[in-house]
Amino acid sequence: MAVDRERVAALVREMLEAIGEDPDRPGLRQTPTRVAESWSEFFGGVGQDAAAPLQHTISVTRGPAPDTLPSGAVMLRDIAFRSMCEHHLLPFRGRAHVAYLPGEEVVGLGALPRVIDILAARPQVQERLGEQVADTVASALDARGVLVVLDAVHECVTMRGGRQLDASTVTIAARGVYTDAAARSELVALIGARA
Repeated sequence: MAVDRERVAALVREMLEAIGEDPDRPGLRQTPTRVAESWSEFFGGVGQDAAAPLQHTISVTRGPAPDTLPSGAVMLRDIAFRSMCEHHLLPFRGRAHVAYLPGEEVVGLGALPRVIDILAARPQVQERLGEQVADTVASALDARGVLVVLDAVHECVTMRGGRQLDASTVTIAARGVYTDAAARSELVALIGARA
């Protein structure tokens, strides 16, 4: 379902009036349209199938490089993402780190950021976003384990309330063998390691 831009623009105009502003003054005249366009992007993941990017898999034993079977996890670090907090409709942004222990199938590395983009382009909370990414990867692949670590800065923390400018939130979602803390410790160490 696509965002109803005309309806969003009308509601933004009404909201501007509700806070005592004149939506027809020069600086605000185009604001309802601009907000509607940005919300179309911010919430474009609503109704999309997050598993779609994972549908094209590669067999590790019968694929293009059967002599390079992974003996450990496949990890993609530092995937930039942004989302909108469903509690305040303020943005949060950060880095995602996704690892999975392959079974017979792997995916191209570009598929993992697309899964995150789809799930993040919805009204969200960080905890659920990580769980949804882990569930999507675990169910779409025959992975023996999945680990998703999100580290994000929330504008509902930095711009209002306590106004903690340097605070970030870290969440972990684990499936399969990585539900055991000892099993995921190597991956957590790799997230922080830099060459």
